Amino acid sequence: MKQVAVIGLGRFGKKLALSLYKNGVDVMAVDKDEELVERISSDVTYAIRADVNDVEAIKGLGLEDVDAVVVAIGSDLTSSIMAVMVAKEVGVPYVMAKAADERMGEILTKIGADKVIYPEEETGERTARKLMSDSFMEFFDIDNNLCLVEIRPKKEWIGKNLVELKLREKYKINVVAVKDNHKMHSTVDPMKPVEEDMTFLVILKKADLKGLTD
Repeated sequence: MKQVAVIGLGRFGKKLALSLYKNGVDVMAVDKDEELVERISSDVTYAIRADVNDVEAIKGLGLEDVDAVVVAIGSDLTSSIMAVMVAKEVGVPYVMAKAADERMGEILTKIGADKVIYPEEETGERTARKLMSDSFMEFFDIDNNLCLVEIRPKKEWIGKNLVELKLREKYKINVVAVKDNHKMHSTVDPMKPVEEDMTFLVILKKADLKGLTD
């Protein structure tokens, strides 16, 4: 199970933290505002009040034990820079940072952010889906029950065909298209061995997403 720290509990950060926790991820939610921390405390694994303007306070969070950090502070460039730098310094494998504009995004990328997101392009829930699995590339809502997800093949899928993998039986997913050589094919050959550079477009119930991330 992944462990994710969300630093900054504004509208985006709160939605992200709640979505991750709802889907079975261990979440450390961090903000300098005690009221925001208290509001979310019963809906995440850990809720911590910390001064994100203080490097030592950020280092004291224990970020070295998490799989990913999302710096969701957004408009405060100084705090975002410090949070990203500390996370990378302690060895966090994946650091995602929210940026208010392209200039801020460029700076966060230069200091080590693995991924920069912009609030007008992403929602907390959509970002949560992507963080849940390294396999997820894109996530789209179809309705309240179903979603469409573009995924990379799991390592154990490589070299096997769809008949052998029994994806519908094991993961309750329906493969609707396969992309290889940068082309999407709606006709899926169930006997073709899965290759590492392939991606799949699949439809599944949102309730079954957790099974796909395990």
